[in-house]
Amino acid sequence: MKTVRMPCGDIVPALGQGTWCMGEDSALRGAEIDVLRAGLDLGLRVVDTAEMYGDGRTESLVGEAIAGRRDEVFLVSKVYPHNASRAAMHKSCTESLRRLKTDRIDLYLLHWAGSVPLEETLDAFARLQRDGHIRSWGVSNLGLSEMNELWSLPGGREAQTDQVLYNLTRRGPEWDLLPWLRERGVPVMAYSPLEQGRLAEDRRLVDFAKRRGVTPSQAALAWLLAQDDVIVIPKTSGRARLAENAGARSLALDAGALAELDRLFAPPRGPVPLEMI
Repeated sequence: MKTVRMPCGDIVPALGQGTWCMGEDSALRGAEIDVLRAGLDLGLRVVDTAEMYGDGRTESLVGEAIAGRRDEVFLVSKVYPHNASRAAMHKSCTESLRRLKTDRIDLYLLHWAGSVPLEETLDAFARLQRDGHIRSWGVSNLGLSEMNELWSLPGGREAQTDQVLYNLTRRGPEWDLLPWLRERGVPVMAYSPLEQGRLAEDRRLVDFAKRRGVTPSQAALAWLLAQDDVIVIPKTSGRARLAENAGARSLALDAGALAELDRLFAPPRGPVPLEMI
């Protein structure tokens, strides 16, 4: 399996599991837990969640899914911007740990930039590290100007990732943010890599995939996995789709296929404001 090295030295699979919207329907809870565990069986060890998801219900579901298997998981969670202060982050993280039924989070992310100064957020992250509650930290939905600000602050260069919306139809980060991150050795974590399932029905990708005997979802994931320093976190609640996603790891897109995808889904020709959903 392709892996990505984090700046701190951790080596993680390039394909992981997202959990957005999981845990919100009690009728699906058993199936969702089963899928997360099956993903671990397939080696999809990066599990991404957030305190925002389901008002904490998603973290609780993840905690149940990884019970007894915590050491297999590279666990990622995110803190609300309004909880990213010295006063609030410790409580917020403690509550996440309680729901996740663990004593540490491997990678704790600022979910997006808010009104709390980044200097204060960095101090709060450092305190959590000293206390052993988190192993490392990063950010999410920060554009180039915000990353430049972060990089200029004491301790800001310890950021392990920037988790952003990035897929075949959301290629704006390629213009400036991705080159900036790669120059500094910071991997990107691509969320919503299938555009919330819409890419699987995009006629351009359907035709492309059919000619290669793969599914549109596999083609979209393989395009991201073909890039260095990209961690991809698709979310699914079904075992069949999980197996389909995992199959993208063995799909190698040659130069001709990548060039065709560039024609079908054009890269940016100038700066694009960072999108988020």
